[in-house]
Amino acid sequence: MSIKQHIPNAITCGNLVSGCMSILFIACGMPVKAAVMIFAAGLFDFFDGFAARLLHAKSAIGADLDSLADVVSSGVAPGFIMYWMMVHAADLPDVSWLGISVLPCLAFLLPVFSAIRLAKFNNDDTQKTSFRGLPAPGMAIFVASLPLALSQVGHLTDGALGYWTCLGITLVFSFMMVSRLRFFSFKMKSAKWKGNEVRWIFLIVAVAAVAVFRLVALPFVMVLYMLLSVFFAEKME
Repeated sequence: MSIKQHIPNAITCGNLVSGCMSILFIACGMPVKAAVMIFAAGLFDFFDGFAARLLHAKSAIGADLDSLADVVSSGVAPGFIMYWMMVHAADLPDVSWLGISVLPCLAFLLPVFSAIRLAKFNNDDTQKTSFRGLPAPGMAIFVASLPLALSQVGHLTDGALGYWTCLGITLVFSFMMVSRLRFFSFKMKSAKWKGNEVRWIFLIVAVAAVAVFRLVALPFVMVLYMLLSVFFAEKME
């Protein structure tokens, strides 16, 4: 096997390490750095597939490794970020067992449903130009965007988001990952406007929103992606 065959897998390992670093940062009480590592993992996740296509180095092992890495970076890591936000919520009910607060553990529904989503994806040949169910990295990016946005407005550590809001986000995104809803991908056969109108509109609005509102725009950009997908993904098939 030539060296180029290993390049995509090496990039995938970068995805996995980024997920591990995110968990380490959240364990050390640094949610912003943990969130940044989720975005780093997302970049690795994008470029490993790009490299595999460019180098004609696709393999069954690479596909399995990608899913295993995503379980960590797009499942376990965002689950711990959500757990941190629940623990620090001002309205967290006091329910303890064995010395820990029980209710924040519901955040771990995210890695559970992320793993289910990834397993379904690996066994579904119809998800080529769009996704059936919200991709796990999409959920991870949304969750990671929350501490970044809250840090910008000065409400990261005062529990302003609220436990019940965090729980609602967890339940909604867990459902969306295993739903039958279609979500468009960014794989384009060409960069032309025709046939890619929704993708280009989303990218233009996303860049403009982040440029103007900075980190606060990130959660709303992900909501825009989901709304556009619900209304247009089926038509883009």
